[in-house]
Order: sequence, then C-alpha cells, then structure tokens
Amino acid sequence: MNYDNTNKGALFRNENKDPNDDKDRDYSGSVNVDGVEYWLSGWIKTSKNGRKYLSLSVKTKDTQPKPAARERSRADDLDDSVPF
Repeated sequence: MNYDNTNKGALFRNENKDPNDDKDRDYSGSVNVDGVEYWLSGWIKTSKNGRKYLSLSVKTKDTQPKPAARERSRADDLDDSVPF
C-alpha cells in the first residue's frame, strides 16, 4: 500500500543543535505541497510580549547551496589576450 504524502510534512527536533548558535535550527524536516517537496526548518523564538512561537523557513528540495564565491586576484581583472 502506498502512502500519499501530498500536502503533509513532519518536523523533528534537531538533536545536534549547537546551543551557542542562534542560527542553528531547533527543528528540521520536510513537507510536500501540491506534489512539490520542500525542506522545512523551525526555530523556537520569543515574541516581544513573551509568548513562544515557532518561526519557519521553507526551501525547495532541488535548491542547492550556492558555492562560496572565490576571491579574485588583480590578475583576474587583466585581459592578457593579444588579438593577432
């Protein structure tokens, strides 16, 4: 029997969270919306009036992290080609 995950998802506690890194997510998981798979991340935060809430971030699963921009040297800016 196949289970239909359409429009469903799950979050799991990040057991490896770095307690000194506020940007490290508290929860992670995935969600399917209209047949498209997404990564789901969550952070426990506190509002200005002291109420706790879950802040969420969603990214498509086909999204790859951008490669780090390599540093260019001044030589990269020079065009050494000779047109003859």
